[in-house]
Amino acid sequence: MLRVLGSKKVFCDGLTRRDLLHVGALAPLGLSLEGWSRAAAPEPANPTANGFGSAKRCVLLYLWGSPSQIDTFDPKPDAPAEVRGPLGSIQTALPGVRVGEIFPKLARQLDRVTVLRSLTHNSPIHGTAFAFTGVPTTDLPLEGNVRDPRHWPFIGSVVDYLGAKDDPRPAVPRNYWLPFPFGSKRGPSRPGPFGGFLGPAYDTVWAEFRASGTREIERDSGDPGNPKKVVADPYAGIRPTDRFESVKPDDAITLDRLNDRTSLLDQLDAARRVADSRSEDTPFDRHRAMARTVLVSSKLRDALDVQREPEKVRDRYGMTLFGQSCLAARRVLEAGGKFVTVCWDEYGLVNTGWDTHVHQTPRLKDELGPGLDTALTALLGDLEARGMLADTAVVVMSEHGRTPRVQNVAGGGRDHWAGAYSGLFAGAGFAQGRVVGKTDRIGGTVAETPFSPKDVVATLFHVLGIDPQAEIHDRVGRPYAIGGVGRVRSELLA
Repeated sequence: MLRVLGSKKVFCDGLTRRDLLHVGALAPLGLSLEGWSRAAAPEPANPTANGFGSAKRCVLLYLWGSPSQIDTFDPKPDAPAEVRGPLGSIQTALPGVRVGEIFPKLARQLDRVTVLRSLTHNSPIHGTAFAFTGVPTTDLPLEGNVRDPRHWPFIGSVVDYLGAKDDPRPAVPRNYWLPFPFGSKRGPSRPGPFGGFLGPAYDTVWAEFRASGTREIERDSGDPGNPKKVVADPYAGIRPTDRFESVKPDDAITLDRLNDRTSLLDQLDAARRVADSRSEDTPFDRHRAMARTVLVSSKLRDALDVQREPEKVRDRYGMTLFGQSCLAARRVLEAGGKFVTVCWDEYGLVNTGWDTHVHQTPRLKDELGPGLDTALTALLGDLEARGMLADTAVVVMSEHGRTPRVQNVAGGGRDHWAGAYSGLFAGAGFAQGRVVGKTDRIGGTVAETPFSPKDVVATLFHVLGIDPQAEIHDRVGRPYAIGGVGRVRSELLA
């Protein structure tokens, strides 16, 4: 059983292990969803003082694989060399606060964000589901099976579900993921950004990106049984003409056949209603409606067309897959999207993305650091210039951190570590110029203000105007909160 924030028996909100076993047992039973009407309060005319409902939309920058807290947001310049590593740290716009040298642009803008240095849990596995849903515990089987019945819904899936009551067929998906389906460029889909107990009707909607990168890089997994591989990684660079896709293209469709195709969809729908009138909200219904909307509407396609942006704007984000995905995310939000995730995913080989078991130093210095530094600061500036930052939540997070000591491997590396790691928050509802939490002298243990990722989930629901304590019920009427065991944490809020 997972122990949150170091408690041997009682969790940070007073729940015992027995309570969590009871809560965790509810998800496999399925839900009646009758309690969902209380989850989202009416949008307030003005956000409340504690930030509830201050965000109309959210962009999540998910750094899959997990950055080293010491080389990014929580450097330890006075630690031994084997801890601080070969990369240095730099002063920021906040007096006395330093970040890794790989973030020179962000350093100058740190007074616009909140840095959280005290995230902690006990599961150092790639737990996307654990990081971004209310599921109270995790394990390797859960994080390896998209349809494990224990899964809770992704944050974006909850946003989508609650919005479906008022707008069942949005022209732009409420819950969208860039640049391509999660994990698809290295293997099968990974759990996390799915509907969980809400069902596959509320799975995340994916973009697609097929172009190879402009830089061929030798990737090394660090596993002798897994040969090195030369990869044209688009996260290291793409062409200005490379495009995102809203749906997988169908070569059989031409513009002059569009009306025939939509007519066929109508015919299929009529036939399905005759054959099966048992349910009006099945995955088939939602995905059929979504397919038809994409066929007849150009809103999403236009939003993904970053080539419409001025060259100087595109250059500001960086001509990388992550940078242009952040630009596309801003456009999708402008077009009506509510929750957009931009994932820096593995590409071509295991232990890529931010999973820096080997070759960490050159990758942080030449690829990962510059790519994130450029894209994040451009996104914040762009949202502010367009008047969107005040009601858009921006979250930068991963699933865990990395070991305090650098491993003696090619290019240096740090392994998985969940004892302490960092996140970053900006925009609607979140404070500016604040550092929350503190770790020990080697960045391995939280010393002040421990945060569970469950707290981040609950706080983000709160900022989005969703009560994380709103009750939902299983089929036999037993209640639990959509925010799970997480607490809304005022330390992050303006």
